[in-house]
Amino acid sequence: MRSALTELNTFMEGTKKDTVLILAATALVPTLSKKAGMSPVLGYLAAGTVIGPNVAGLIKSVHNTEILAELGIVFFLFEMGIELSTDRLRSMKKDVFALGGSQFSLTALTFALLFKRFTTLQNNAIVTLSGGLALSSSAFVLQLLKEKSNLGTRFGKASFGVLLFQDLAVVPLLVAIPLLAGGASGMAKALTSAVVKAAMALGGIAFVGRFVLNPLFDGVASAKNQEAFLGVTLLTVLSMSFLTEGLGLSNTLGAFLAGVLLSETKYRYQIEADVAPFRGVLLGLFFLTVGFEIDIILLISKFKLIAGMVAGIVAVKAGIIIALAGAFGISPANGVQTGFLLSQGGEFAFVAFGLAKSLGILDPNTTKLFLTSVALTMAVTPMMAGVSEKIAQKLEEQTGADHYLGEDQEAKEIKGSDDFVVVVGYGVVGKLVCDLLDMKFQRFIGIELDPKKAIQARNRGLPVFYGDSTRSETCKAFNVGKAKAVVITIADATATNRCVIALRREYPDMAIFARATNAEHQKRLTNVLDVKAMVPIVPEETKLLTLPFGGEVLKAVGADEEEVKGILETFRKQILGEGSEGGGEEGGSSSSGEGGVEEEGESKNIDIDVDDVVVLEKKKEKVKVELGEGLREQETAKAEHGGEETEEDTLASVGTGGTQKLGGGLKKDSAGVFTNKPPEDA
Repeated sequence: MRSALTELNTFMEGTKKDTVLILAATALVPTLSKKAGMSPVLGYLAAGTVIGPNVAGLIKSVHNTEILAELGIVFFLFEMGIELSTDRLRSMKKDVFALGGSQFSLTALTFALLFKRFTTLQNNAIVTLSGGLALSSSAFVLQLLKEKSNLGTRFGKASFGVLLFQDLAVVPLLVAIPLLAGGASGMAKALTSAVVKAAMALGGIAFVGRFVLNPLFDGVASAKNQEAFLGVTLLTVLSMSFLTEGLGLSNTLGAFLAGVLLSETKYRYQIEADVAPFRGVLLGLFFLTVGFEIDIILLISKFKLIAGMVAGIVAVKAGIIIALAGAFGISPANGVQTGFLLSQGGEFAFVAFGLAKSLGILDPNTTKLFLTSVALTMAVTPMMAGVSEKIAQKLEEQTGADHYLGEDQEAKEIKGSDDFVVVVGYGVVGKLVCDLLDMKFQRFIGIELDPKKAIQARNRGLPVFYGDSTRSETCKAFNVGKAKAVVITIADATATNRCVIALRREYPDMAIFARATNAEHQKRLTNVLDVKAMVPIVPEETKLLTLPFGGEVLKAVGADEEEVKGILETFRKQILGEGSEGGGEEGGSSSSGEGGVEEEGESKNIDIDVDDVVVLEKKKEKVKVELGEGLREQETAKAEHGGEETEEDTLASVGTGGTQKLGGGLKKDSAGVFTNKPPEDA
């Protein structure tokens, strides 16, 4: 028995044992982290620290492991490149170029001044360290945002925009470091060489993208073989990566550019879905190797110095981002969350500092000190995110009514554009429609009658505001007439009818999508009011019910058939991955109009005159509606009208045949254009 175990241990020594340990870690860490209620990223860091060379030393071939982990960054940058479509850049240009550019420049300059003032480092080392520390961790931040479904929030979008610019800034930084090592004498020669290599790489990738990629993917896709499609995707990523690395540039640059090229193809979402499992496993491996860099002995021996460096990096980066966020019109609560989320050092700091060490710009001790500090800033990121949520919540509770009524800076920016969609109702269906619009990078404004839901969504940084969409004053305040489309997701048929009639009266030519309760309701909405109505019923999954409805909305705002299929498939996988959601809509979707709001057995009715001054505040878990003269209690719609109004009452005199009219008032000509408006009493 003993000899057999000894023989087995001898056989497993080296690469085999390392492989088993790494696979065990990548399998167990996410599961154990979830049970412990902590971020998997933090779990990977802890596991890497323990099994790494600075503690237990269980991993013998650290170099080989790090090479494999680099593939995680390669696939991650490829995925970032896929996200960087022209649509996304156009919709996020302010966050990417204005906020992101300012953050990188100002942060690098601040660190450079601090190093110049308090250290004896050489100028080339200062430039390298300052540029590296100005970068944040895309892997950590995006993982945390996805875990909590915060990518669609204002601070999520701002964080993503800054990270996109930083990923672009990595390229010149990695090109500049070898030039800094050459000194002034070799600068011109090195610069010329770098320009030639970059031109060769970009030219080769552009040629392949223009003349090879599309025909190649078309041919493979026509075979309808998933393995072949996955193989050509991996071939594209790795070949582009090896091309740039072979020319002396970063391997991540090639992967990033490959992603950018494929982002404009119709296979974008399929590619993203295929690569995701590889990227997830390899990125987990990368987090493990980050844990390898945390030197416990160095941390103990120089605790005060390292603690000061970690605190300094976090404070400088968070402070600059919070100040810039305020300057660019982002609310204090969203600014704090953006600043805290991006306050850590980035994964490319390891690449940059390692390269600088190999070229003699940084000595080994300085490199190890900064690598340990950067790794620790990553380790505290989940805690920083949690703290920022609490601070943001306190700030939101002190926010005035404008923040909830659509009069703040964020709402004004959206309303001032002509490229947004209005979503009425923010229940389960409304939320998923908004998520789908986010995946298309389509701006939207949500209008919700239930103050509680509106405040909760707004406090998360989402563009969802309190309002009654049946009132013309509300529609004008939210500039509904300039919207690309209006999507009504209300569960109650009568409230839906009221909303559709009010909108059609004001905007006869507006594209309107409405959620119908049954086939008869769908037919009436379509025939009478020229509305694209659907009955979202899928018995297996509550969340899945909205996908076909959301797909029609995406097509209406310009998405082609293949893109819609890709978005819906991605979303469907996310929903199924979360597990079944039972019980239908919890309390139903909120209803806009006079029908009231039903939620978990409570019946509420709030009828707000938009002419009055409305102030919403959340104090001690209560919502007050404060009208100009004081608080006014509202009666229910049933009491006001002496009974419950039915759908038949609202859509009285609706013909089910060829006649299209509403109470004799709404008519269309042969071209389907409304020739007059609905009567005021419709």
